[in-house]
Amino acid sequence: MMTNARDFYRDDQEVEEIVRRFESCELSPSDFSHAAHLTVALCYLLDSTDEEALGRIRRGLGRYVRAHGIKPNLYHETLTIFWLKRVRAFVERAGAGQTLAELASGLVEECGNSRLIYVYYSKELIDSEGARRVWTEPDLRPLDF
Repeated sequence: MMTNARDFYRDDQEVEEIVRRFESCELSPSDFSHAAHLTVALCYLLDSTDEEALGRIRRGLGRYVRAHGIKPNLYHETLTIFWLKRVRAFVERAGAGQTLAELASGLVEECGNSRLIYVYYSKELIDSEGARRVWTEPDLRPLDF
């Protein structure tokens, strides 16, 4: 991958390969970075409703954690929905006319810092079992996207 975040992905096929490797569970856990999570969410949101994309992500993550022997309780509903909402807002602002690679690279540039969630959520709330199980509204700042 290139060093300039705007050029994170060279072409659409590279983006599609991330999704394919995630869905087939070929993507190693060490390669399933925050950027890869965002990329999968972007691709799902581009060809599904928000509800359908969330279902696909839940099922895909379930399959992925089983295939890699990861603890099943690793799934976090609030984190998943937060990032889906954030990716949806990015897509709506980005508009048409960009390639998939350009969109995915722009998304990584804008949202590549996974700590962004702490602008909205305290560590205590996001680490809570309740937030892990069900969508929980932020406690520090309302969503502004």
